[in-house]
Formats: sequence, structure tokens, C-alpha cells
Amino acid sequence: MASLDKIDLDVTVVLGTARMPIHKLLRMGRGAIIELETPENDAVEILANGHPIARGEVVVNGTHIAVEVKELIRKPEVIAR
Repeated sequence: MASLDKIDLDVTVVLGTARMPIHKLLRMGRGAIIELETPENDAVEILANGHPIARGEVVVNGTHIAVEVKELIRKPEVIAR
């Protein structure tokens, strides 16, 4: 298990998505707000190195924000076995 400590993993949590023209994005400045096309209580997607691995929910505890894993996503070839 100690060898796993040396593996780098990029973990991304996707809160939502938005579409906008590039000219609008380029005009945005510091403090701009991008409205997401998703309800606030919708599940978030958790990616590892760009691949979906789980779904979760945002948890706010005081000044800390975390993601609680609710469901693991299995690859189709793993499910087939």
C-alpha cells in the first residue's frame, strides 16, 4: 500500500455547467459571477484524472466546504465481469 502514496491524482468536482459566447467570457472581470445551469441541490460529479468515478453532494460546515461521496460509478467493463 505504501507504493500508492507516490501516485499523483487530479481530482475534480463538477458543480454544474454553463454555456456562453466567448466574447462574454472575455469581458468578465474579477468578481464576475457565472450562473450554472443546475439546481443548487443537484448532485455533483467527481472526476479522477478527467474520468467520472463518483457522484456526491456539497456539504458546508461553518467556513469549510466539502463533498460527500454518495455513489460510486463503475466502468462498464468492470460491471460486465
